[in-house]
Amino acid sequence: MKKDWRFEVLGLRLIFTLWLAVGSLLSCNSKKNPATNPENISAAKYAVGFKVTIVGNSKLVEVKQPYQNATSGYQYLLVPKGKTAPAHDEQTQVITVPVENIVCTSTTHIPLLDYINETEKLIGFPTTDYISSEKMRKRIDQGKVKDLGIDKGMNIEMLYTLKPSLVMGYTMTKDLGQLKKIQELKIPVVINAEYLEKHPLGRAEWIKFMALFFGKEKEADSVFAEIEKEYLSTQQLVNEVKTKPTVLSGIVYGDAWFMPGGQNYAAKLLKDAGCDYLWSSDSTSGFLQLSFESVYAKAKEADLWIGVGSFKNLDEIKATEDRYTLFKPFKEQQVYSYDARKGAKGGSEFLELGYLRPDLILKDLVKIAHPDLLADYQMYFHKKLE
Repeated sequence: MKKDWRFEVLGLRLIFTLWLAVGSLLSCNSKKNPATNPENISAAKYAVGFKVTIVGNSKLVEVKQPYQNATSGYQYLLVPKGKTAPAHDEQTQVITVPVENIVCTSTTHIPLLDYINETEKLIGFPTTDYISSEKMRKRIDQGKVKDLGIDKGMNIEMLYTLKPSLVMGYTMTKDLGQLKKIQELKIPVVINAEYLEKHPLGRAEWIKFMALFFGKEKEADSVFAEIEKEYLSTQQLVNEVKTKPTVLSGIVYGDAWFMPGGQNYAAKLLKDAGCDYLWSSDSTSGFLQLSFESVYAKAKEADLWIGVGSFKNLDEIKATEDRYTLFKPFKEQQVYSYDARKGAKGGSEFLELGYLRPDLILKDLVKIAHPDLLADYQMYFHKKLE
């Protein structure tokens, strides 16, 4: 399933696009460890959602918060092929590594494979048309990645015939649905909770989580170090900026205007880009649902409007809601979409690659807000609507 910035910069399809679940056999109290005197080797600098510990010849991986407000996490014991698993409790899932192949359920998992050179290990995905990666689309066109149907209606029988070494899923609640059924078929399932990270680099750091299952930790460390360097150097550019443009985000869905809360991932990116997000004082990390009137009262004179779902041009926006034309950024054509890049089948590259490449998102936002600071940079995900 793909995760959507409309519910992440608006919200998530960021959605993200954005989430199923692994049953009681996977859940485990964090106080239970498979062995005594474990060595914590977690190299995460920003991600808080997973932890890695050395246990004998193996690695214990804990997903500490698999979904919002979870009271316990899931534990996976990664045991090298040919080795005996250390002592562990029955609730810890044992997985032989490196895995030979994988089924993923979110487009955000695809770049994690591409960037550690494990593209060829994907053998199944729900609704492959969502995938934008050129490398992965080549495999799909060659018939090497099976389309497993629509997310919640995923074809479990077909998945079973693939006999994947691992299924990587995500969940928004403790009700794990299809993932529980897959678990009951004795197919290992792990939860990727990247979407809960509040820091943009925290989400990107989940490439290290994916790498654990393929023995590609060094490769992942190298990739992340470069992303971190680019993000921080871009952020440094705006540290001395005196004037920050005011920013409005989101659009109306149904009867409410959806936009990022003040502590949301999207709000963090806007702050780091030297923007004055008009709802930055809000204390929530989710998504606000406000009346059109209240948004207009506060943001009618905003300098920029960033994050407008899948609208392709200003005429489409006007046709949907004529009152949008009352906002200053609409009048001055300062409206920006993140949908500049589409895959061969129409999938959003932003929704797929954005989690791993917050450095590109940040550069786009700095280019929009302070164009002189990145004079030669061409926006990657974002575009101005006309």
